[in-house]
Amino acid sequence: MSITAESDNRYDFKTIEANWQEFWQREASYKVSEDDEREKYYVLEMFPYPSGRIHMGHVRNYSIGDVIARYKRLRGFNVLHPMGWDAFGLPAENAAQKNNTHPARWTYDNIDYMRNQLRKLGLSYDWGREIATCNPGYYRWEQLLFLQMYEKGLAYQKNTTVNWCNSCQTVLANEQVIDGTCWRCDELVTPRQMNGWFFKITDYAEELLRDLDKLSGWPDKVVTMQRNWIGKSEGLTCDFKIEGSEELLSIFTTRPDTIYGVTFMSIAAEHPLVETLIKGSKQEEVIRNFIHAIIQEKQQQKPDDEQEKKGIFTGRYCINPFNGDKVPVYVANFVLMGYGTGAVMAVPAHDQRDFEFARKYDLPIKPVVIPEGTTLSGEMMEAASINPGLLADSGLFTSMASTEAKQAIIEHATAQGFGTAHTTYRLRDWGISRQRYWGAPIPMIYCDKCGVQPVPVEQLPLILPEDTETAENTCAPLHQRDSFLKTTCPACGGGARRETDTMDTFVESSWYFARYTCPRHTEAPIDRAKALHWLPVDQYIGGVEHAILHLLYSRFFTKVLRDLGYLDIDEPFTNLLTQGMVIKDGSKMSKSKGNVVDPNDLINEYGADTVRLFSLFAAPPEKDLEWNAKGVEGAFRFINRIYRYVMGHKELLAQTTDGKIEIHCEADQALHRKTHQTIQRVSLNIESNFHFNTAISGIMELFNTLTTLAPLESDKTRETVTPGLIHEAVQTILLLLSPMVPHFCAELWQQMGNTRPIDQEQWPELDIEAAKEEELTLVLQVNGKVRSRLQVPADISDEEIKKRALSDENALKIIADKPVKKIIIVQKKLVNIVI
Repeated sequence: MSITAESDNRYDFKTIEANWQEFWQREASYKVSEDDEREKYYVLEMFPYPSGRIHMGHVRNYSIGDVIARYKRLRGFNVLHPMGWDAFGLPAENAAQKNNTHPARWTYDNIDYMRNQLRKLGLSYDWGREIATCNPGYYRWEQLLFLQMYEKGLAYQKNTTVNWCNSCQTVLANEQVIDGTCWRCDELVTPRQMNGWFFKITDYAEELLRDLDKLSGWPDKVVTMQRNWIGKSEGLTCDFKIEGSEELLSIFTTRPDTIYGVTFMSIAAEHPLVETLIKGSKQEEVIRNFIHAIIQEKQQQKPDDEQEKKGIFTGRYCINPFNGDKVPVYVANFVLMGYGTGAVMAVPAHDQRDFEFARKYDLPIKPVVIPEGTTLSGEMMEAASINPGLLADSGLFTSMASTEAKQAIIEHATAQGFGTAHTTYRLRDWGISRQRYWGAPIPMIYCDKCGVQPVPVEQLPLILPEDTETAENTCAPLHQRDSFLKTTCPACGGGARRETDTMDTFVESSWYFARYTCPRHTEAPIDRAKALHWLPVDQYIGGVEHAILHLLYSRFFTKVLRDLGYLDIDEPFTNLLTQGMVIKDGSKMSKSKGNVVDPNDLINEYGADTVRLFSLFAAPPEKDLEWNAKGVEGAFRFINRIYRYVMGHKELLAQTTDGKIEIHCEADQALHRKTHQTIQRVSLNIESNFHFNTAISGIMELFNTLTTLAPLESDKTRETVTPGLIHEAVQTILLLLSPMVPHFCAELWQQMGNTRPIDQEQWPELDIEAAKEEELTLVLQVNGKVRSRLQVPADISDEEIKKRALSDENALKIIADKPVKKIIIVQKKLVNIVI
C-alpha cells in the first residue's frame, strides 16, 4: 500500500490528510459489527445539531472521543463509535425562514457540509450507522414508543399552566426554564393555560433518584445536580378546612414539629381555590388586581432580581386541625403553584421568609420549638429560630424533642384522619408538546364522537408534511395545514382532526444512543439482541450544561425502554466525561461576542492533526480550554520536528527488525528505559482520567530524549545508539501519538516500511523491568530544609535510606549532637530528618 510519496522532508499535511481520509473511507476502516470473541467498547459523544458549521467546542469534544475510540481499538477492544444529527428544532425553522428555504433542505444541506467537516478532522466514526432524527425512518419508531407509553399511561394529556416562551412561540418543559428564562433564547418565560401532552417521568422519580448511586463513573457535580432537581422531600400532608365551607386547603410540610406555630397560610396566585376564597368579598376587585399584578411581576422578573415579599389577605380563614386555631389565608408572591400543593403553612417563628412576611403585615409570631438553654418570645425575636429543641405550646407533644415529634405528629394526624405521611418530589412530569412545525408529529387524533384516539400503528410514520400551503411561510404550524389536520377517525371512520403539536426535540435525543446499535432495523425501534451486545454506553462525552435536561431524560427513557421490553439495562451511560468550554478573551467563544475562531481556517493553515493536538494538549478535558494562537503554532512545530526526524532516518527505520532489543551502551539503556517509562505514563494518563495533555507531554519528553541521544546529525552523537533502539523509540512514539494525530502517524508508520496500517496494530507492550530506574536522586532535608541529595539504588529499602541519610556529611553538620525525633521518607522523592 502506498498512500503518499514524499520527495523531501517537508510535512505536506494537506496531501497526507486528504489521502488517508480517502483511504479510511474507501476501506470502511471503522465499520464495526458484533464480535463475541472481543470485548466491546461503546464510546459516544453527544451528537450535534446541524447548524451548518462545526466550532472549536465540537473539535475538542469529538477529538476527545476519537482518542478514546482509537486507543481502545489499539488495546484490542471491538469499538462502536457512531455519529448522527440531532436535526429537529426551532433554529432550523428560524434559519429557513431567514434564508427563504424549507427547514428540511436547510437541515440536510447542513448535514452534508458538517459531515465533510468531521471527515476532515479524521474522526474514526462508523458512518454506516449515521442517523438524522428528522428522517421518518427514525421518528416513526419514536411515534411508536409514544403510543406504547400512552397505552401504559406514561403519556397523557392535560390542561395545565405551562411555561410559554413568547420569542420562540412555544411551550417549554420545566427543565428547559433556566432561572426563569428560555434555555434557548434567554427570554423571560411566562405562564399560560394550555392543553398539552406529558410524559409521566414522576412515576420513575424514586428509581431515578436511587439509581444515581450506581453512577460511580459520573462527575459528582452532575449527580448532585440531578439529585437536587429530583428533590425528594419526606413529611406530612395535611388538610386545613376553610372556615364556613367544606373546602379543604392541603399543605405539605417537612417540619410537622412546627405545625402548632402556624399563624397564617400563604397560597399561590394561581391556586385553584383563589376564586372560591375571594368570591363575594368586599375586597374582591382589589385582590384580583393584586393577583394580576404579581403574576405580571413574575413574568417580568429577571433571574437575579431580589424579590420583595408581598401578599394580600383574602378575607377568609382556615382551621388548624391540630389545635383549632383560626389562621388567615394570604395570597403571596413567593409561593409557587408548580411546587408542592401551591399552599404553604406559615410558621414565622421558625422560617425566615415567613418571619419577614409576618413582620411586614403585623401577623403573630408563635415560637413552638425552643432550643435547649434558651427562651423565645415572638415579640422580641429578631429572626426566625431554625435550630432543634423541645416543643412548647404543642398540645400532646409539648416538651417532646422536635426530632422525635416529627414522626409522632404524623402518626397522630394519620390516626385522626386529617393528614398522612407523604413523600414528594420537586420533579414534575415532562411536557413534550411544542407549537412549532419542525418536529416529530404527535400520533394522536381527535374525534368529536370517539374522543382522543391513537394513530393506528400500521399508519406510522405519521410524516411531517413538507409541502408549503402558505407561500410566504414554509414553516407554517400544522394547525394551518388542512391537508395534515383533516383525517378520519380510526374508531368510527368519521371526520376527525390530527394533533398539531410536535414533540419536544429532547425526545429524539433521549434514545438515539440505543438506535445506534441497530440503525437500519426495520422491525422495531431497537433490535434487542444488538442492544444487549452493545449497551450500556461505556463512555459518554458532552457538556455539563446537559446535566439535567438531556441526561435526566435519557435515564428516564432507558428505564421506559426496559419496561417496554426493548432493553435490559437500568442506566444508559456507565461513564460520563463533561468537557470544559473553549474560552477566548475571557469568555466562551460565541458569534455574539465576536471571539469565534473558525476551525476551518486552522485546518487549512496547520492541518487537522495540529488542531486536534492543540485541543488535547492545552488543558485536561474536564477543564476550560483557553484559546492560545501560540499553542497552535507550538503543536505544529512539534509535529514537524517528528516528521523531519523520521524522514531523516527513513532508510534506517525502514530496515526490518526482529524486535530483539540489545543494550550495548549507556545511551541504549537510557533510551530503552525512557521508551518504556513513557508507555507506562501515557497508558496511565489515558486509563485513569483521560489527561491527554500530560500524556502528550510524556511523548514530547521521549522525543527530546531520542533526539538528544540520537540526533539527525551523526557527528553530534557521543555514543552510537543501536538502530534497533531508535526503531523501538520511534515506533513507540507513533503508536502512542496515533490516537491524537492519526493521519500524521499513519503516514510515518508507512514510511517506516510497515505494511499493516497503524490503527490495526496493538498498543505498545510495557516492559516493567526496563522502565525501572537504576538509581534515584533523593532530596535530603533536615527539619524541612534541603541540606543535601542522595544517589541511591532504585530498589533501596527504607532502613538503608535512613542509614545513608544519617551518615551524610552535610546533614551531620546540622544535626550535631541534637537528638533525632523521627525520619520521614517520601518514596522516590525525599527523606526528612526531624531534630
